[in-house]
Amino acid sequence: MNPEASQTPEPIDERLAEKLEENNAVEHPVNPSVESVVDIEAISSSEDYTNFEPLISNAEVVDSTVELTENLNGEFVTQLEAENVALGSEIESGNHSLYTEAEQRIAELQSAEVALKSEIAKLQASYEKLQTQVSETQTSLGRLVQESLVQLEQRKQTLQISVEQLERRQERIRNEMRTTFAGASQDLAIRVQGFKDYLTGSLQDLASAAEQLQLTPSVVEREKPAVKEAKPAEPQPGIPQFAQQQFQDTTKQIRRLIDQYRNKPDYYGPPWQLRRTFEPIHAERISNWFFTQGGRGGLRTMGSRLQNILIASAAISILHKLYGDRVRTLVLANTPERLGEWRRGLQDCLGIGRPDFGPDRGVVLFEASDALAQKADRLTKANQLPLIIIDDSEEQISLSLLQFPLWLAFAPDPKMVRNYDDDF
Repeated sequence: MNPEASQTPEPIDERLAEKLEENNAVEHPVNPSVESVVDIEAISSSEDYTNFEPLISNAEVVDSTVELTENLNGEFVTQLEAENVALGSEIESGNHSLYTEAEQRIAELQSAEVALKSEIAKLQASYEKLQTQVSETQTSLGRLVQESLVQLEQRKQTLQISVEQLERRQERIRNEMRTTFAGASQDLAIRVQGFKDYLTGSLQDLASAAEQLQLTPSVVEREKPAVKEAKPAEPQPGIPQFAQQQFQDTTKQIRRLIDQYRNKPDYYGPPWQLRRTFEPIHAERISNWFFTQGGRGGLRTMGSRLQNILIASAAISILHKLYGDRVRTLVLANTPERLGEWRRGLQDCLGIGRPDFGPDRGVVLFEASDALAQKADRLTKANQLPLIIIDDSEEQISLSLLQFPLWLAFAPDPKMVRNYDDDF
């Protein structure tokens, strides 16, 4: 064969390959007929050799075409078999790779499923634990709320009782103010004014009678035994006497102090001086104790411990004005609460402080009458002047207290029913 004929198979091979692929796709026979191949090769060879060898004869062309066709059929068959084998292997490898990928995917999904199941189990356990904690918390809160409600209810009842006590105390104080100050004060003021006028007239008559007396006794009268017999009748020194005629100077001083407390109260005076308002009823009570009872007796309570403390403070102030530091006040009450009220009241009325309270100070507080009597006896032996004040809560008074020259006891009023426990 000539070299020109060897160059033609390349385009023929490409066209045949395309045609075979199309035939395989539509399930036609793989090998084309010889006539079609001859026609195609004749056309192609005629086109290719037109310009190069126009003088070649038709016989040569026919021979070369037949030979080329036979060669091409063999090559095509071999190539098709090789391609079929390659396609089969590729399909098998592709199927194998798909199976492998599917298995891997299934394994991954199974592992993810196991992980999700374990996570769900953990979440369920957490949920149950949280539910348990929530139920416990609700139980604790319910119990706490119940206990708080019980405590609040108890406090409410306590406050209600306290409010009722305070209301009763307020009503009692109002009644005392109406009966003591508003209603009876006018009558008492009239009575006190009348008593004052009577005392003024009596003092004037006494002064005029004293001017007519012969104050300088004669020598003969001093020689008379009657004058010597009158000396034992004089009071002992150191024992205060307020109701006898020979102590008119002391009486005048006491009345002057009482009038000063009532008309010109000094709220910023020195210690041991009365610093509170003194009503006419208070002046009548303290005057009765000084001039009628001689500093030894009991007074009907004013209905309030504070009012009793005011009268006792007036007595203490007057005695301190007369006798100075010799006076020692001894207060008797049966409970520490009442003694504390006496201490606060005396501090407020007399302007004294805590240093003035103590065994060796101006005011001493006692809960037992025996101890008070022993202290008063020691003070009397030490030339001191004990003033015993007895609270109206004392139901019985020891007889040992009545031997001392100065004592003031407040007697409870039988017409007034009081409950001292409401005061505290």
